[in-house]
Amino acid sequence: MNQQVKTVPHHDALIYAMVTISAADRTMTDRELKTIGDIVQTLPIFVDFDKERLVETAEACGSLMQGDDGLRTVLNVIAASLPPKLYETAYALAVDVAAADLHVEQEELRFLQLLRDRLDLEKLVVAAIERGARARHAVR
Repeated sequence: MNQQVKTVPHHDALIYAMVTISAADRTMTDRELKTIGDIVQTLPIFVDFDKERLVETAEACGSLMQGDDGLRTVLNVIAASLPPKLYETAYALAVDVAAADLHVEQEELRFLQLLRDRLDLEKLVVAAIERGARARHAVR
């Protein structure tokens, strides 16, 4: 049975990646939420995104996660909604949200693994993105 995968605007898909990593450990911290807000406010990819839709978009992601096979559904929506040139962006944004707490939980690591596998990212690209996030979020 070939089921059609739902798609959303690319902005929403990027937000889904950030919200899902934040919720992966069942706790969306203030730091993670602030990071998501800051990213949406400042990155050029979101220049034409209606910032008033952020909460609505995050809630839509949460609803998808609550459905049957929610995590797989969200991963499929992210992959189907983004052009391949934004796959690395999605992964980088998820890594930045995970790094916001300065400690990455096992559930977050698992989501990152699933995301990079679903987006078929190259190992060297993944390593570079993760190293860059460690450098940006270093505290000493």
